[in-house]
Amino acid sequence: MRLVFMGTPEFAVPSLKALLASGHEVAGVVTQPDRPRGRGQKETPSPVKQVAIENGLELYQPEKVGDPGFIATLRRLGPEVIVVVAFGQKIPGEILAMPRYGCINVHGSLLPKYRGASPMHRAIMNGEKITGVTTMYLAERWDAGDIILQETVEIPHDMTVGELHDEIARRGADLLVETLRRIEAGDAPRTPQNEADATYAPKLRPEEARIEWARPSEDIRNQIRGMNPRPGAYTRQDGKMLKILEAQVVQTAHGAHAGVLPGTVIAIDKKAGFVVKTGDGALLVTRVQPEGGRVMSAPDYMLGHEMREGLLLGD
Repeated sequence: MRLVFMGTPEFAVPSLKALLASGHEVAGVVTQPDRPRGRGQKETPSPVKQVAIENGLELYQPEKVGDPGFIATLRRLGPEVIVVVAFGQKIPGEILAMPRYGCINVHGSLLPKYRGASPMHRAIMNGEKITGVTTMYLAERWDAGDIILQETVEIPHDMTVGELHDEIARRGADLLVETLRRIEAGDAPRTPQNEADATYAPKLRPEEARIEWARPSEDIRNQIRGMNPRPGAYTRQDGKMLKILEAQVVQTAHGAHAGVLPGTVIAIDKKAGFVVKTGDGALLVTRVQPEGGRVMSAPDYMLGHEMREGLLLGD
């Protein structure tokens, strides 16, 4: 099938590679313009651009896909289907109506649950045990198009959003190939979403990464998992940011730390990490990243930073 692929971040790479491996004709790849990234804010090509260059594919980087000049370019490419995976721009109706088989999207949730920009982060932050991946026909409204295929993905107790991202990206690529096969064969399902069941996963706000130690231990643990590796849940020690990347709920004796402020370090384990009081118990912090530093175990961090019982973390 002749197609145009639209995608930008690492999540979209397995889908593009799967399309190439399955023999589809990729007439063009559309990705976001190079953006400043990293500490030096150097303009860097997107992961999808890098794959396109490596495979000698025609590459386009419009500031706005709705510009008339770019729409004319798409028409010249003559795609039978347009595949959109984490592209980062809204696709206008003129493009949605262009290809014979429509515009197909891969979304990292079981729609209509978790529509929006951060479905994987928020599934883990909310303590979900199951999520999934959906292929659908794009519509004018975000993530509201008819469902084609879905696959369930389990979320183990200790899975991070980084691990879930990679699993769903891989499963989504396979599901995309099967979706195109079914569309080409003429037997692809098309199921309207039930609006009554819709939930939303908006883009993460910077303040959501800050740990509020007065919250329940399990909620904080899910926040930490749901932000590992990016953006990283954080607290502060002596005014400097300290990202908390891994932590475990630990049992404390009933009433043992009554009157102790949440965020207080209540125990030190030189081999495992440090224990912090929460709203309903405590967390053992085992992996961190200090401001301007590398990721390290909590015991390694304690070798170079003061960490003692009674220390209060946070703002």
